[in-house]
Amino acid sequence: MRKLSLLDKVLTEIDQSLRVVHATAPTTERPNPAADIPETAPLNDAERDLVIRLMRINHTGEVSAQGLYRGQALTANREDIREQMERSAMEENDHLNWTEKRLQELGGRKSLLNPLFYWGSFTIGAIAGKIGDKWSLGFVKETEDQVIKHLEEHINRLPPHALADMAILQKMKADEQHHGEVAMQAGGAKLPFLARKLLMPLMSKVMTKSTYYV
Repeated sequence: MRKLSLLDKVLTEIDQSLRVVHATAPTTERPNPAADIPETAPLNDAERDLVIRLMRINHTGEVSAQGLYRGQALTANREDIREQMERSAMEENDHLNWTEKRLQELGGRKSLLNPLFYWGSFTIGAIAGKIGDKWSLGFVKETEDQVIKHLEEHINRLPPHALADMAILQKMKADEQHHGEVAMQAGGAKLPFLARKLLMPLMSKVMTKSTYYV
């Protein structure tokens, strides 16, 4: 197998970004957690609007995760780290497709800001990978911790009879916890205090607040 040139890699990442934002990205083919859950009671208009907004946030979070993992895989030094990032990206694609399907079922739409968040996250991931694998992995852990926090918040805000949405978010939370643990086991370093307590929460807040509306 020939080694990919820089142009090959750039074209591959552009293709991947288009699949994530505008089409269907490759997945692990795991079953949708909401597939066999019956609807016990229909959502009223206010509940449906809330669930759509929450699912839009989570969908954009997965778009951002794709960008992050792809950027990190591109610049990772160790081959095993690169493979781990690519596997995690595939699992995040499952989340991407589950949330998009639920948005379609509810009559909602994806965020218009998805291309911006994808390439912003890709850039951050590529820079983190270039700095060093231990910091890149530490960045994964902190990112997953932020995702888990807003997933827990969303789970608590869901209407009690939104069982399909609950199942999706619970499975996403379990996967994010696993990704964070695997990153630290692979040699991730704890990020500096300012990055953990200021930068990462700020980035998370910008994404969640903007995509709630746009």
